[in-house]
Amino acid sequence: MTKPRWIASWWPVAAWAALIFWFSTGDFSTANTGRVVLPLLHWIFPAASASALAEMHFLIRKCGHLTEYFLFSFLLLRGFRAGRPEVRLRWALLVIAIVAAYATLDEWHQSFVPGRGGLELSDVALDTASAAACQAIVALFARRRKSAEGAALRG
Repeated sequence: MTKPRWIASWWPVAAWAALIFWFSTGDFSTANTGRVVLPLLHWIFPAASASALAEMHFLIRKCGHLTEYFLFSFLLLRGFRAGRPEVRLRWALLVIAIVAAYATLDEWHQSFVPGRGGLELSDVALDTASAAACQAIVALFARRRKSAEGAALRG
């Protein structure tokens, strides 16, 4: 028996959303990630000052935001497409809106977690920008593929 198409399309979204939720717990607070990341950075850059290491740690954490929400955006679009080859503007805009809403809820959730800050609008903006970048890249690849297919048919 095969699973319904919507399960195949949407389970990765649910799993990634759960992973993002876990990343928002105290386990991934700045203090906890710093216990691993800062010694590693110090080993890689032994001459770096404490402030330089802290800045690198900060940038690594922000890159985590970019990666988390870029992939979340991609998985959401994959869910909407459900195996269809086309990319639609309304899907991309809906995905960006969902990511913005989820990022806002994620920040709100963090406001209740000890050791985490809450409602960092700059993080919501970063997460939403990451989603928009993903959608733009997917659209560019889709346009490029469509042009190549058209050229192959004409050629």
